[in-house]
Amino acid sequence: MSKKLKKTLPNIIFGIIFLVGLGIFLYPSVSNYINSKNQSRAISGYQEALSGLSQEDYDKMWEAAIAYNESLTGKLMNFNLGEDELLEYNSILDATGTGVIGYIEIENIGVNLPIYHGTEESVLQVGIGHLEGTSFPTGTDSTHAVLSGHRGLPSSKLFSDLDQMIVGDTFLLHILDQTFAYQVDQIKIVLPEETQDLAIQDGKEYVTLVTCTPYGVNTHRLLVRATRVDYNEETKLIVPADATRYGNLVVAPFIGAPALLIAFIIFLARTSKRPAGKKRSKK
Repeated sequence: MSKKLKKTLPNIIFGIIFLVGLGIFLYPSVSNYINSKNQSRAISGYQEALSGLSQEDYDKMWEAAIAYNESLTGKLMNFNLGEDELLEYNSILDATGTGVIGYIEIENIGVNLPIYHGTEESVLQVGIGHLEGTSFPTGTDSTHAVLSGHRGLPSSKLFSDLDQMIVGDTFLLHILDQTFAYQVDQIKIVLPEETQDLAIQDGKEYVTLVTCTPYGVNTHRLLVRATRVDYNEETKLIVPADATRYGNLVVAPFIGAPALLIAFIIFLARTSKRPAGKKRSKK
């Protein structure tokens, strides 16, 4: 091995380690960005499909959804539907034939995600799932829709920042040609088998957002319940300026990447200034 190669080899190795580390560090943010684009395309496709529907189409779908909700009242909660029940469930509010019910918008934590039928893993990897056996969001009383999302996926943010929501926060559900506004009125942490807070309450209209907690441990469930409030399409909802929150996936690259780059530059500067070793004199 030549002396020149021996001298530059530590820099090359450090450079490779730096690039690999930077790639691993940036992967969650880059992957989340790509998935966000895919989620945005799903929402755009949904909106485009709706533009081709008539008012008669909307009326039929709303009637079917309201009738389905009414069939749930007075029954015990059942999240494990039979084959025929699943066929009926999957046909409700499926305007595009893709399983998309609508999309959820939570301005405070930067969420804008499609909502799909069911909570299979394939659904929860790409968006928010509507829990089978719970009400569809129809703007009617005696309903309780449950929407579930993953937290802590390295490839997509989804409901990762749901724990930042507080009582009084608001979010929107865009379903067919309607937009429903909800305000958080209760936040709870429960065990997975504790489902009593998901029950329909007579005269109430609730939506509960569900995700796993604590972050990375996932032994419990975080329930963020909200009740419907009036929504003005022209002014939208008033979101407090100090309520906007930024997740780790957004902030980390802007802090970590420059720090890694500075460390790399300092290392190169120090190694390039090292004095060459003195030659031994011959006797």
